[in-house]
Amino acid sequence: MNLLIDYFETIPSLHRGLILVGGITFFWLIENAFPLFKFNYNKYNHAGINIFFTVTTIIVNFAMAFILLFVADFTIKQQFGILQWLPEMNSWLYLIIGLLLLDLISAYLVHLVEHKIKILWRFHLIHHTDTWIDTTSANRHHPGESVIRFAFTILGALIVGSPMWMIFLYQSLSVIFSQFNHANIPLPKKLDKLLSYLIISPDMHKIHHHYQLPYTDSNYGNIFSIWDRIFGTYSYLDREKIVYGIDTHMQPNEHNELGNLVKIPFQKSLIPKDELKKV
Repeated sequence: MNLLIDYFETIPSLHRGLILVGGITFFWLIENAFPLFKFNYNKYNHAGINIFFTVTTIIVNFAMAFILLFVADFTIKQQFGILQWLPEMNSWLYLIIGLLLLDLISAYLVHLVEHKIKILWRFHLIHHTDTWIDTTSANRHHPGESVIRFAFTILGALIVGSPMWMIFLYQSLSVIFSQFNHANIPLPKKLDKLLSYLIISPDMHKIHHHYQLPYTDSNYGNIFSIWDRIFGTYSYLDREKIVYGIDTHMQPNEHNELGNLVKIPFQKSLIPKDELKKV
């Protein structure tokens, strides 16, 4: 545990970048060799759009990092937050509790809120417009959404009272898990189902990318599946029945043109999410 703490306390930015690039490369190679769905699309053009949004996410996170560092330092110095108020315990149990709580606030809660509040949905919609879900789709977030998600990361750090090393560890795991559960890979169904009792498996998350309600409003988790099961937002749909995208933006000029994607949150003609078709 001490080695883990020491590493993530001082993890270089280069290493964090390598985790991001390494994960995309790893799952990209696997899905190219063994795809779940054989998409008829320009994979490089699609990746280029998604990588653009990945870069904007990195820029937003880098620009706001000093706030996160300040909050994490504050919680430790002032003994503020859930982890700081708990009695002394085994270090691994301390880590698991911290990761679970960070995942609840920084991933599940913000994702749920983005689906329920219309102005936030406008920014999150860009992620759902993707009709060819693969590992590059993981970070397809509008810059406005990146700011929203970072705000919840700060909120999570404050409420949980997590040290900076734990936040860096959580963010690294979050990147890998998101790339994994978006990857266009065919895990055996029984294995995927078994994994979904503990983590967000590929099939479980892809249900969230089905183009119609109520599936769009389910399976919000990022790493741990416990929160969807506890709060009743878990759903199941056989992978063969999944259609990617969102039914208000199914045309290529709506979901596969960078200029339009950037402008979507500000388009007056955007159909409210509560008017999407239900099945």
